[in-house]
Order: sequence, then structure tokens, then C-alpha cells
Amino acid sequence: MELETLSPNTEKGADAPQPKKVFVKTYGCQMNVYDSQRMTDALAADGYAETSVIEDADLVLLNTCHIRERAAEKVYSELGRIRELKNEKAAAGREMLIGVTGCVAQAEGREIIRRAPAVDLVIGPQTYHRLPDVLARVRGGSRVVETEYAVEDKFEHLPQPKRAVVAKRGVAAFLTVQEGCDKFCTFCVVPYTRGSEVSRPVAQIVAEAERLADAGVREVTLLGQNVNAWHGEGPDGSDWGLGRLLYRLAEIPGIARLRYTTSHPRDMDDELIAAHRDLPTLMPYLHLPVQSGSDRILKAMNRRHKAQDYLRLVDRVRAARSDIAMSGDFIVGFPGETDADFEDTMRLVREVGYASAFSFKYSPRPGTPGAEMDDHVPEKLKDERLHTLQALLVQQQQAFTASMVGRTITTLIEKPGRQAGQKVGRSPWLQPVIVDEKAGEIGDIIEVRITRPGFNSLYAEPI
Repeated sequence: MELETLSPNTEKGADAPQPKKVFVKTYGCQMNVYDSQRMTDALAADGYAETSVIEDADLVLLNTCHIRERAAEKVYSELGRIRELKNEKAAAGREMLIGVTGCVAQAEGREIIRRAPAVDLVIGPQTYHRLPDVLARVRGGSRVVETEYAVEDKFEHLPQPKRAVVAKRGVAAFLTVQEGCDKFCTFCVVPYTRGSEVSRPVAQIVAEAERLADAGVREVTLLGQNVNAWHGEGPDGSDWGLGRLLYRLAEIPGIARLRYTTSHPRDMDDELIAAHRDLPTLMPYLHLPVQSGSDRILKAMNRRHKAQDYLRLVDRVRAARSDIAMSGDFIVGFPGETDADFEDTMRLVREVGYASAFSFKYSPRPGTPGAEMDDHVPEKLKDERLHTLQALLVQQQQAFTASMVGRTITTLIEKPGRQAGQKVGRSPWLQPVIVDEKAGEIGDIIEVRITRPGFNSLYAEPI
């Protein structure tokens, strides 16, 4: 439902003004998706309705990510296109405000307004709960940069979305429980853009999960830059870990599936591994980035674990849950990486056997130690190594997908399919599952038999 705001001189019976509209473009990770939703929740109280058409927007927000190569330059390029739209609207007597939020906002700060004067506001990821106040200052003639880390808990200050809004977003939802990172991997900007590790308290997380369940959400994915480092205050004031939190969330009526991402190998403790063994609600899929299979490169990355530590951890998790599927992250071409180091990575991939993975060429991030290291790998060699690694990862993913054929599994029906007569569900291992639209309703968890694999999906028939 769109919200309307009436000016003080609107007379009864006069044409009602159009509601203000906000367009949000989200870059990057699932945490940014969650943050974008919470920003629209905050703006709803300020009279904004969300729109998917940028030309209709009175406010455009770019919720940015700083992980990918040339992230800032891509944002500036997008701002150039939006500036033209803003100028066209101004010529027609209509206002359009432009804001940059997220990690590029945190990293660039006032430089964004210097390089892109059409921008009206810049807000970091820890201060987006202040959006309505910032917009009031912008309408008063200011151009606002809010990138100081907030003293207050932003989650306490964010308005809760209406039940209908949550329901409209679907039967699977993200829930941020932890932000920031204290690991300081030498390739990563997260500690500089998201700050140190902060964990939300148990009561706050449980209350949000219960609201999601009340709105029809069946699957909740817990999010954090380093989610398994979460340590929150329990109801009795004691310190809880992520494993204990998962046991508590599994008790909430209506929540049928739980997931979490992204994890660090050093924070997989016994209680969390036991949760994989004990909780049918916790899906058998673990995203556990290793980044490299070379101990020498892992040390240079400041990962603080060795390849054998990672392999032993994978063995422990698989002993607890035999059907668990592994996912990971890999960086090739980190400064100083030799052919032997790269072969160590290939050897680790062969030994683990991944159901899915994300792999990237190393690209320096300003301000990180990796950017100042010597012996950078030539781009051509990075490309060759990435191609070789990805070929192996795709082979493993396709083998895992093919192994599903003939199996009976459960799937959560999430949405209509792209083709008429289809619905799309999600397997316990995160694969899209395509079924006949009559197989069940959105939100149902049904048993299906896998009939054939797609490239990144499965086709199934109901049992």
C-alpha cells in the first residue's frame, strides 16, 4: 500500500498529492539487501512508498558495496546517469534527491559530493536509521554526510515494517544478527567500512524472527560479515554463541528452515557444529570461505588458519551432518602467489568437493595491507588461474547437481516460475527447484522427486 503525505494547505476535496516515492538500487551482498529493506521501512514512516521505476522516484538511493573491483568508479558512473535524470526533472519543476549509502559511502565520504555534486546525502551502513532526519536537513538546504559510527543501536531505532510489507517480500527472509569484522584479512575493506564486530542481543533477534514468522516467513537466513563470530547477550545476561541462538530460533512456530552466512573457519565452535547434527530446521548447507589452499598465502592474507585446519574442520562438520553441502570463497592471484601456491588451492578444492563456490581475481583495495604488498601477480596470469579454478568448481557443482536426480527431497515453494505453469522452490542445499504450479502453494514445503538437472537448478515432480 502506498503512503500519502498531505501538505498543510491541502483543502478537503482537492486533488490529493501524489505519494513520495523512493527507488533503491542494491549492490553486493545479502546484508545490503537486508539494509535496503530496512531503509525503505524507515522511509515509509516519512511518507515514502517504494518504486521499481527510477523515473518515478523523488528519492534515489544507491546502497553500495566496496568488495568488488572498481566498486567506487561504478557508483560514480551510475551517479552520472542519475544526474541527467535529476536535471530533466528539475527542468520540469520536479525534485529528485540522490543519496549514496552503504560501504562505498563509508569509504568515500565527502569525496562523493566533491566528485558528484548532484548527490544530496551520503550515509554509511551504521547510520541509515537516521535517514528521515537527514532528509529533513537536506530539504532545509543542507548537503549531508553521515559516516560517523553511531553510538546508538541502529536496530533499536528502526521502525518495524507492517505485517503486509513483510509478507509481500516473500516466504524466505534475511535477518542481520552481526555486523563488522575484527579479523583484518589483508585483502578486505570490511573492518574499515563496517567497523568492528557488533552482535545484536538475543531478545532483539528473536522478536524480529517472530515477526517474520507471523507474516508467513518459513525460512530465515541469519546474516553477518562474520556471522559465526556472533556472541549476543541472552535473556539472563549471559553470553550466547550462534549455535545456542539457532537452537532458540528453531523453537519459533512457523520457522521451518534456518540458514546462516558468511562464516569464518576460526569461529566454527563445537556448539555450532552440534547444531548441524541436532536441528532438522538447520539446512545442510554451509558457506565456509577458505580463500586459498596455500599456507604461505593464507598467512599473507592474515587468515589465521592453515589448509589442514580447514580440512579437519570440514571433516568434523561432515561427521556431524553427512549430507551437508559445502560452499566457499576463493581469491586467486594474491600478491606473491606462485604456481605451487595455486596448485595447493586446486588440491584443497579437489579434496573438499564443493557444491558451489565463488571465486575472484585479487584486486587491491585502497587502504588495505594487501594493496601495499610487493610481487603483484600479472593480470594475464590471474585470468589463467581463475579460468582453471572455475572450470574445476563448475565441474564439482554440476556433479553435485546431477547426484540429485532420482532423489526424494523437500522443497520450499517460494514464487511463480519464469515459464507459465511453473513454480520455483528451494532445496535444502539452496538450489532452485522447478515444479508444476499445481504442486503446492507459495510457502508450502513439499516432497518432490528430482527428474533432471538444469544448469543452475533442478526439475522435479511432486510425490
